[in-house]
Amino acid sequence: METFFRYNWMVREQWYAWCEDVPLEELLRPRTGGVGNILQTLFHIIDVEWSWLQLLQGKPDDAEDFANYQSLEAVRQFDRKLRPEVETFVNAWDTSMEKRAYIDHRLDGDIVINSWGEVMRHVIAHEIHHMGQLSVWARELGKQPVSANVIGKGLIIPE
Repeated sequence: METFFRYNWMVREQWYAWCEDVPLEELLRPRTGGVGNILQTLFHIIDVEWSWLQLLQGKPDDAEDFANYQSLEAVRQFDRKLRPEVETFVNAWDTSMEKRAYIDHRLDGDIVINSWGEVMRHVIAHEIHHMGQLSVWARELGKQPVSANVIGKGLIIPE
């Protein structure tokens, strides 16, 4: 589990570096698909990751407003603020947590039960999905996107 979270964090940092060469108006320009624009998509990834892990732990999920994060540095600061708590949870993961039940009481009255392992994998896949959207938008801007390749990132050191 931890390997793919580290992968996502590594690629996210590479996207931040990629964004440094893009004018702010392009980072905020409305895009087709995704959650609005490049910066808002990065914000959304961070927010969703943190929110799900808060919910698993039975902690309050206090929503942040993207309107307060209208620059690349503000989004990076948001990530720096939340990542230590996320990292602590991810690093403490063990197989006994895999099948714990997460009970979701929906606003419409429905109750949905998922395993913690399924939620964790959803969080991983959610970020990878949005990184694909960022890649499409990068190409629309005529820029090479960040590589999504897992191989060569040094995530697992061979014996």
